[in-house]
Amino acid sequence: MKVRVENLGVLKQAEFELGDLTIICGDNNTGKTYATYALFGFLYNWENILEAKIDSQSIDALLHNGTARINVTQHAKKSNDILRRGCQKYSQQLPKIFASKESYFKDSRFHVTLQKVEASAAMDRSLDQTIRYPKGELFSLSKSKNETDIAASLLVDTDKMEMPRGLIKKIISDAITEVVFGAYFPKPFISSTERTGAAIFRKELNFAWNRLLKEMSRADKNVDPRELLFKSYSDYALPVRKNVDFVRELENIAKEDSFLAKDHPQILDEFSDIIGGRYITEGNDMLYFKPTGTKLKLAMGESSSAVRSLLDIGFYLHHAADPGDLLMVDEPELNLHPRNQRRIARLFARLVNLGIKVFITTHSDYIVKELNTLIMLNHDRPHLKRIAEEEAYDESELIAAEKIKVYIAEEDLIEVDGNRRRVRRPTLVPADIDPEMGIEVRSFDETINKMNAIQESIVWGEDE
Repeated sequence: MKVRVENLGVLKQAEFELGDLTIICGDNNTGKTYATYALFGFLYNWENILEAKIDSQSIDALLHNGTARINVTQHAKKSNDILRRGCQKYSQQLPKIFASKESYFKDSRFHVTLQKVEASAAMDRSLDQTIRYPKGELFSLSKSKNETDIAASLLVDTDKMEMPRGLIKKIISDAITEVVFGAYFPKPFISSTERTGAAIFRKELNFAWNRLLKEMSRADKNVDPRELLFKSYSDYALPVRKNVDFVRELENIAKEDSFLAKDHPQILDEFSDIIGGRYITEGNDMLYFKPTGTKLKLAMGESSSAVRSLLDIGFYLHHAADPGDLLMVDEPELNLHPRNQRRIARLFARLVNLGIKVFITTHSDYIVKELNTLIMLNHDRPHLKRIAEEEAYDESELIAAEKIKVYIAEEDLIEVDGNRRRVRRPTLVPADIDPEMGIEVRSFDETINKMNAIQESIVWGEDE
């Protein structure tokens, strides 16, 4: 999956490919968060954005005969057109995604391309859906694996109830796009940089409820409360809203166990070791942190900044993670000691090897260099196995270089205005990744080399 953006924040134009582990690093105010938020918004909304065109004959057959069959593979062949129209639609929605002025995004463009949409992937997906209304069932949609068609069956007497054609088209279109594209777009979970504050003030940050009550007390009784609800949420970028919503609902989220908790509890043990304890929820909407080896129960305000910073990630791993997900973390190094930055890098590598994609933005040289170590150790050589054993690296943490995509947010020469004129503009530059030596991130290396040179001058320089 490749993403291309144009005129998005400071990014004049940039392109990046989603890997099993995707890293964007670079200086402040270089567009990392813009790229991250735009990607999250698309992955969160793609089912509502992409639209397959349904011919009138299929709708007529369903309404008149009670059944219809829609060939999915024909729509898979038109996937590029569906994506193009969807991305045009999404580009117009960017002001809402970022909760910002339309004028800031009037020239912004967001494009997604897939290398190839296989008809076989659509055939491999199943579907079983019943559309209901308050008084009963309207129609059903079904598809078994290895079948090319979606079968639609009417479940209501059209002589007694008029079926809106527009609604039928929308529901069938949604089913088709889910079958065609569902294997290509991962379910995203985002941990934004606002997560530490959300952990402390999660009750007070009930944006929708608090503002809805306030506005409703002032508003005319004829005002639709849903309009006020939308207004209250529109002040915050979508990724921030979803991050805060997740933190507010931790008690309900904790009622379920993720596949990691069921099948890979050692991952959760490693996470608990990083934070030095575990999170616990109790009745009356109470959340605590219990340090390892003590009987203490600390509220979030009493806990360390690292415990607060990793709260949402911890609950996601324990209670919400599914195979194939995309875990997106904006600056995972927030409030972490360098030792734990190294450990969180190893945790990410383990997740990737278990089938969870990871996308991070980072300023941390420790995270990148630890990933380099995991790449370099991932070779079948005796001395590497000895080093891994001596330094307590587990085989499940080692990662192949080809699973990683790294981009540096910096200025580089790009073509502008659709011609061959090249100018320096902020963009995303692919970093070199060597299977033997790991990732090369110039911005980190240059800063570290500069600091070392200054200190060498201080230590070894002589007075004139």
